[in-house]
Amino acid sequence: MGLLSILKKLRSNPDKELRLLLLGLDNAGKTTLLKQLASEDVTHVTPTAGFNIKSVLSSGFKLNVWDIGGQRKIRPYWRNYFENTDILIYVVDCSDHQRLEETSQELTELLQDDKLRGVPLLVYANKQDLSTALPSPRQ
Repeated sequence: MGLLSILKKLRSNPDKELRLLLLGLDNAGKTTLLKQLASEDVTHVTPTAGFNIKSVLSSGFKLNVWDIGGQRKIRPYWRNYFENTDILIYVVDCSDHQRLEETSQELTELLQDDKLRGVPLLVYANKQDLSTALPSPRQ
């Protein structure tokens, strides 16, 4: 199920602004994804020190997107942003082989938090276009 399908299911009120939370390890591509959603230039993206917030109108949906930094020292503060989250998008860098276990552990911890119980999750496998990316699993 893609993001648009999730949004359609959540949209009980067309005027309601949905809150999306973008999480993932540092350098996974969260800010680039946010800028692409906002139709902004992505040629000069700098690491997020803290968080970015953007309101985006996409496919008729009002999205309030919170992009929280993924550095190790910031991750303990992620839980401060869980309240009122409508959708969690967890971004994984598919070319960062050395940190796949680390990102898996972080996602597992997120899924155990009561504030995120029942919140739809989209795992975004980013950087698949790179030659160093892991191959996608075949079903």
